[in-house]
Amino acid sequence: MPRPSNTEARREQIVAGLLKAMAERGYEGASVAEIAKAAHLSAGLVHYHFKDKQEILLTLVRSLASLARQRFASRVSRLALDDARGRVEAFVDAFLATGPDADVAAVAGWVTISAEAIRQPEVRVAYEEVVRADLEQLEALVAAVVGRRRARPLAAGLFAAMQGYFVLSASAPGLVPPGSAAGTVKRMAAGLLDAAEPHARDDA
Repeated sequence: MPRPSNTEARREQIVAGLLKAMAERGYEGASVAEIAKAAHLSAGLVHYHFKDKQEILLTLVRSLASLARQRFASRVSRLALDDARGRVEAFVDAFLATGPDADVAAVAGWVTISAEAIRQPEVRVAYEEVVRADLEQLEALVAAVVGRRRARPLAAGLFAAMQGYFVLSASAPGLVPPGSAAGTVKRMAAGLLDAAEPHARDDA
């Protein structure tokens, strides 16, 4: 894989700086000066690479989405081609599993982004684009098990549970037993798929 250009590297550094600053001060408190400090750069360099703080946030939306999708691709690559249920579980793990590739700051950042999506129309558009694409991917994975007609409500329920875990883990972390989120949602998925699969065969 080619190394990123200096400009790409600086932009990634600044985006990471925003994520760190948000974890400490929230989005409103993450001034350009604080972002620059967290990124170990000058404020002038931040202004050079981004026109304003919102542009950094929008780039962070895409960056966090890419991170989750890379985790999913890594897990799917280890599955058999016909393991439809395994792909649903891999999707859940990509978003909720703990381990070496888990990122607590990314989860907290995503929750902050979801709050800003309510306040800022531009962020709402970027957030909805990512969430819609992820939900459609999960729907396709579920449809491979239960059929297209029954997939949307099941996928939406599982996706909502995953997003709910994000909010709880970021805002009230003591309420969620450590490491329990992925396993719980996978058991929910198994129950929903078990209940729907016989009907899918009847529909065929």
